[in-house]
Amino acid sequence: MAKKVLAKDQFVKLIVGAGQASPSPPVGPALGSKGVKSMDFCKEFNARTANIEPGTPIPAYITIRPDRSFAFELRTPTTSWLLLQASGVAPRKGRLRGAQNPGTEVIGSVTLKHVYEIAKIKQSELRLSGLSLEGLCKSVIAQAKSIGLKVVN
Repeated sequence: MAKKVLAKDQFVKLIVGAGQASPSPPVGPALGSKGVKSMDFCKEFNARTANIEPGTPIPAYITIRPDRSFAFELRTPTTSWLLLQASGVAPRKGRLRGAQNPGTEVIGSVTLKHVYEIAKIKQSELRLSGLSLEGLCKSVIAQAKSIGLKVVN
């Protein structure tokens, strides 16, 4: 049964590497300013992401209640990260990044099979489960073009 969202509830969105949550920035300041013990979040987050490849950026949506307790929901990695992983683009400055000029510059390519697999991953997310697989594939293709990736057969 879903919990009621109260008007006083606060929400925080963080993207943290799987198994790498620590009370240092960005987690500590984001939760500390709301009165939540960041170490409690870090322990629970790391436990829930233990089965995912370390370092995979996982979006966490945290609901902070007035009594300073919290609950959080984990989502699938971002579409752009999944596309860059599938394309095999080498990290720049230690991070995966898209093209500087996405309309004119192509930094790599992905196949339609990769697009389909990424759409299947995204469809497993509750908020996207109502969308058709074809619609999700079109969305993934648009995201690929926006970060400078070419979609090939």
